[in-house]
Amino acid sequence: MESKETMMEIEAKWQECLTFIKDNVGDNIFDTWFKPVEVLKLEDKTLYIQVPSQFYKQQIEEQYLPILGKAIQKVFQSDVKNLMYKVLQSSNNVATTHEGNLKATQNQTQKSFPTYSTTSYPKQNMIKNPFLYPGLKEVIDARLNPAYTFNTFIEGDCNKLARTAGFAVAESAGKGIYNPLFVYGKSGLGKTHLVQAIGAEIKERFSKKNVLYVDADTFENQYIQATIFDGDRNSFLNFYKNIDVLIIDDVQFFEDKKKTQDAFFQIFNYLHQNGKQIILTSDRPPVELQGLQERILNRFKWGLSAEISTPNFETRLAILKQKIGKEGLEINEEVIEYIANHITTNVRELEGVLISILAQATINKKHLTLDLAKEVVEKIVKSSQQDISIDFIKKTVCDYFNIVPEQLKSKTRKREIVQSRQIAMYFAKNYTKNSLASIGSQIGGKDHATVLHAYKTVNNLMETDKRFKRYILDLEKRFKLQ
Repeated sequence: MESKETMMEIEAKWQECLTFIKDNVGDNIFDTWFKPVEVLKLEDKTLYIQVPSQFYKQQIEEQYLPILGKAIQKVFQSDVKNLMYKVLQSSNNVATTHEGNLKATQNQTQKSFPTYSTTSYPKQNMIKNPFLYPGLKEVIDARLNPAYTFNTFIEGDCNKLARTAGFAVAESAGKGIYNPLFVYGKSGLGKTHLVQAIGAEIKERFSKKNVLYVDADTFENQYIQATIFDGDRNSFLNFYKNIDVLIIDDVQFFEDKKKTQDAFFQIFNYLHQNGKQIILTSDRPPVELQGLQERILNRFKWGLSAEISTPNFETRLAILKQKIGKEGLEINEEVIEYIANHITTNVRELEGVLISILAQATINKKHLTLDLAKEVVEKIVKSSQQDISIDFIKKTVCDYFNIVPEQLKSKTRKREIVQSRQIAMYFAKNYTKNSLASIGSQIGGKDHATVLHAYKTVNNLMETDKRFKRYILDLEKRFKLQ
């Protein structure tokens, strides 16, 4: 049945979607990827939107489909089940329309024409628990991104050990000495890419093995669903015991979650004892993880811990060239070297800047020149290139909360002092390269465990306290202006 809503009502709801997205992704990402998107119509529970190019469609589907889907579900609810794109692009005056099973090709005289393609978007918190369904012995969906392979993973000094160990694991799949394989490093350096590449290689070599990639949050949500809502903890455990290669991303999120840790411990023991491969990632080495049971930390040490660190110039250059080649583009060497020289923090940011430059060139119909690259780099990543000191962070936080830096050293339990100290530690961890011990000693004379606790506390409060989240966002703006 067609929607009875007027176009004005649909556009109003679309604006609500955009507002929700902007609040969650920030101004830069919103302006680049969502501002140019227009809503066309709502028909038969299908929402039609228009994007500037196929490149846009690809980036939205690969990077931002979850947040787009969440926004649509929140605003339109059950009125929308599918999403269809109208892609504006130049061709030989031919328009091809794909809508359901209907395919029509017709000649037209206009330069821009629509190409419709259908995709379903994921619903919020609707990751299915596969163990609730029959057929545990059937082949399980590995949940691997096909783009993450060893062929697309650039090796450098920053990841050589992790990559070498990962390929050895792929060759043996649980029969070697690297079990578990624990890969750690800061966000955006390629941990997820590497562990999924291992999974893909194992599937290629051992097609009958059940490989599963899951992030720690999903694992916990499935556990809660099975135990609290379905009352079937055993089915949860039995499902995971059927996995031959278990990949869990971001295990630091198991911290302080005792029941989830208990379930993970049982699964870990069973898989390890039965020669099944376990692969884990974290943003920190095991020694720096707090709130995890000692028996779990001990098991992390049974295999190999391999770090992925920040890539050097040569590796960054290789990553950019591979990305450019994949897109079938030609970019001046001077532009590529400029990006590699000025984006030094992580791989994700490196690729993000390249994509933003390509997007700016597409939207504004500009040539991809060095000047354009400089403009985008300065606008998007200026803040991340600043060498912000801990002293500057302390001063900024104290000025914001109208206290003096010396108060951060006091032993008082006043909420405003304790919270200010925790926030300063949070930003020091995010904006500096100091060790946790160094941060603690410079902010209140605390140890590394206190810094980790502060970091977790700030993250938790941001999720539950809107006013507190506003404090953090305000302070982030101040740092980005430096």
